[in-house]
Amino acid sequence: MKKIFQFYIEGFRGMTLGRTLWAIILIKLFILFFVLKLFFFPNLLKRNFSNDKERGDHVIENFTKTK
Repeated sequence: MKKIFQFYIEGFRGMTLGRTLWAIILIKLFILFFVLKLFFFPNLLKRNFSNDKERGDHVIENFTKTK
């Protein structure tokens, strides 16, 4: 197990182009998960209801509603 871990550590240390690619990937993930979540996916339950019981009742009511 230790040899496998050292193999990957050495591989990451020896990268030149790979470091740039990993930086781009991490920046994209940051944008996707943090920035987009803040602006496009607001926490509507927290904004519209004051406590957990009201939030839970609302979710249960909408999931069990028949049309």
